[in-house]
Amino acid sequence: MDWITLLRSLQSDFLSRLLSGSLLHCQIEGQHSELTVISGERLRGLRDFCWQMAEKYKRVSPVRDVFISFLKGKLGEEVVRERLAGLITEVDYEKRIGGDGNVDFTLSGNPLVGVEVKSRYGSIDRVTWSVSAEEVAKNAVIVCVLIQENVHEAQSQYHMILAGFLPTAMIKLRTGRISFGIEQLLYGGGLSCYLQEFSSNSQGLLNRKKYPGDEFVRNSQKIAVSEEDKNPSQSLAELINSYLKTGDDHFARGNYEVAVSRYQEALKLDIDNSEIYYKIGLSKYHLKDYDEAIRDLVKVVSLNPHHLQALHKLGLARYQGGELENAIALFTQALQINPHDARIYVHRAEVRSRLGDNQGAIEDYHQAMKLNPIIAENQEYLQPIGIHPEDVEGFRNRGNSRYDIGDFTGAIQDYTSALQINPHDADIYYNRANVKYDMADIKGALDDYNQVIKINPYDAEAYFSRGNLRRESGDKQGAIEDFEKATELYRQEGKLAEHKSAKEQILDLEIEESLDILDF
Repeated sequence: MDWITLLRSLQSDFLSRLLSGSLLHCQIEGQHSELTVISGERLRGLRDFCWQMAEKYKRVSPVRDVFISFLKGKLGEEVVRERLAGLITEVDYEKRIGGDGNVDFTLSGNPLVGVEVKSRYGSIDRVTWSVSAEEVAKNAVIVCVLIQENVHEAQSQYHMILAGFLPTAMIKLRTGRISFGIEQLLYGGGLSCYLQEFSSNSQGLLNRKKYPGDEFVRNSQKIAVSEEDKNPSQSLAELINSYLKTGDDHFARGNYEVAVSRYQEALKLDIDNSEIYYKIGLSKYHLKDYDEAIRDLVKVVSLNPHHLQALHKLGLARYQGGELENAIALFTQALQINPHDARIYVHRAEVRSRLGDNQGAIEDYHQAMKLNPIIAENQEYLQPIGIHPEDVEGFRNRGNSRYDIGDFTGAIQDYTSALQINPHDADIYYNRANVKYDMADIKGALDDYNQVIKINPYDAEAYFSRGNLRRESGDKQGAIEDFEKATELYRQEGKLAEHKSAKEQILDLEIEESLDILDF
């Protein structure tokens, strides 16, 4: 029996005991324990740190939200610190202020080896943990902790479960994110032994092939440059610009996950560059990963409090998350920097309207109209000038404008009106599909992409977009077929960059299917 099979078997036994409440509990630091209880002075110390963080970031986030977010993370880290003791670095609160760079601990015997801790609260049968490509790239293991009590400022005691761990070598993910449940984890009792191999050998990262299934070499402090980006003669600035340009190109084509990976490579070389954080946050916003976008945009504002675009986009991300009052505060802060941006007035008006502040919404709409009638006239409240009932281009153009400012409902209405006049316009179907996708109307978006391909079976962009949609929906085989078709069409059209991007998507999917971490 190999070590992975053994740890999976132990995880099955652990889950049975977890359901019955019969967990192993050892209070000796450095010894394995399935249960860790955090209370008293230790909890007070964690709380004090989290309140400091809440005070530090109160300008861009509600104090309580920051406190809760940090406390969840610190509780999980405290579990791992106690269980692994001297095997890993101690938590250094002062050094960690401002972010940990997606590495929570490094091994005492080998500082090149990172350990990332993920803490979650939820029921055993539904809780999931997720990791990003950057976290996978920077760490040797992901350790998952389950919090049994709902985290809040008044809780006096927490019962923390070491839910298990995953070696990142088993997560074959180059872009995007992946999620897993407790049953996919390896038993936490094997974590210390697994990490000791790295500590006992300074070349541990190179020697890990002795473990079944491990086929990677990673050094988190080296610059990971892909073959397409290598150029020995490049200066540091040129290399950063090369990564940024590649990221910008992918961003422009809507390949946001690839863009994020390129921007993150640039960030490794210039870790306090607010513009790179902004590019990453903006890409994650387009991926609808609003929590991660907020994290990066908060970092932008902490580095540059006058970054207008970051404040505006951070407000939109908060708005998407239902934090209406916080969104208004951010829009107001942005308008203090630039009181002539009509878009921000429009967005603040929308939030005020949702909060029932109709008078405030009216004032903001009127101000937006004064500054930019073209943007403002597309809001339903302002009753825009009518379009002739047979004017396809009029509906198309107004739909495009509404889409640009985030008025998805209005955009769909205009695209639908245009299609009622001309039901054979593939471009309008494509635009409407994109809006529906942004609104999470997966079925509606799929129907429209299907219609585009029915009208024009040689539309490479439609195949590529439908492939992304199918991939997100879990239809990996359908996604591969669409990306293969897009690859063929891009090649015929001579679009080399797009052709390469589609091939990368196929490779990612084939790797996921061949190793399929979710089917342990």
